[in-house]
Amino acid sequence: MHADSARTWRGGQNQVLLTSRGMAARGHEVWVACQTGAPLESRARAQGLAVRPMAFHGDFSPGALVALARLLHETRPHVVHLHDPHAVSAGLAVSSLAPGFRRIASRRVDFPLRGALSRWKYGACRRVIAVSRAIAAQLEADGVPRERIRVVYEGVPDRAPPPDGRRALEELGVPVGAPVVGNVAALTGHKDHATLLEAAALVRRQRPDVWFVLVGDGELRRRLEEQARALGLEPGLVFAGFRDDVDRLLAAFDVFCLSSHLEGLGTSLLDAMVFARPIVATAAGGIPEAVEDGVTGRVVPPRDPPALAGVLVEMLADDARLRAMGAAGRRRYEERFTADRMVAETLAVYEERDA
Repeated sequence: MHADSARTWRGGQNQVLLTSRGMAARGHEVWVACQTGAPLESRARAQGLAVRPMAFHGDFSPGALVALARLLHETRPHVVHLHDPHAVSAGLAVSSLAPGFRRIASRRVDFPLRGALSRWKYGACRRVIAVSRAIAAQLEADGVPRERIRVVYEGVPDRAPPPDGRRALEELGVPVGAPVVGNVAALTGHKDHATLLEAAALVRRQRPDVWFVLVGDGELRRRLEEQARALGLEPGLVFAGFRDDVDRLLAAFDVFCLSSHLEGLGTSLLDAMVFARPIVATAAGGIPEAVEDGVTGRVVPPRDPPALAGVLVEMLADDARLRAMGAAGRRRYEERFTADRMVAETLAVYEERDA
């Protein structure tokens, strides 16, 4: 059984769905327990998964605890996989009411665990799956026993690049033939679009033909739009907002750029690698585990606009290098970041027996 209380965390939802669907395809009975009315509920149903919506409100919401305990009694799962902090709390709270299952938690962010309760509840799980070595190191630093931590890299599905990506860019106002640096990320603080905008201004001084396309929405959109205007980036920069056709745009970017100062791994990086896009990213969290500097892209220090701008200008000047890095990224995806590998390694964690 998979439990996740998040309403809008799309990256995490994708991993819940991929893992659940992959396990169901291997013949396992799978239930998804999720926030009532959340996008995950409708998406899981649309993919044919068994779903039980619950009223998650904070760590120990009574309605969710009762519903979760009832589901555990009905289904008697061998494993309950807890995909976010509220779900971890709920799983621990009901473990005495419906004993016998293995508690497995996932951790996808490299933020430190906040407070003694968080450190205790993750440490009390049978295993904690970290999606990068950087997150595993943070969990250990926060007191989670090393022997309970396992690294399973996130994976994304393979698919062919849509054929009409350049048309999608043109629909956003990007001129035909213009080089495009693209970003796909929620407009939140730790993604640090402010640094990307400052770097874009520096790039445009040397390469006024380069366009920047930011795909995603979030709480900082208005502030970032004001910053872009102050930097004189319009025209030449597009806030594309939330899109249902992200693959069309992503496959058409000349360079994919991620400017985060905190990042567990970055599934948008993996999506870029599927489409053989070269990457420029920061050395935050688990990013260097995905992007090999000088091979699949370039890695620069976080919060350093001149460094970010410098490598963007350098890479955009060499088409052959862009193609070589993109091809290397595609090979790295096939070796390390497929959805099938993620599911297989997660199942292996479920089946571990303590000595």
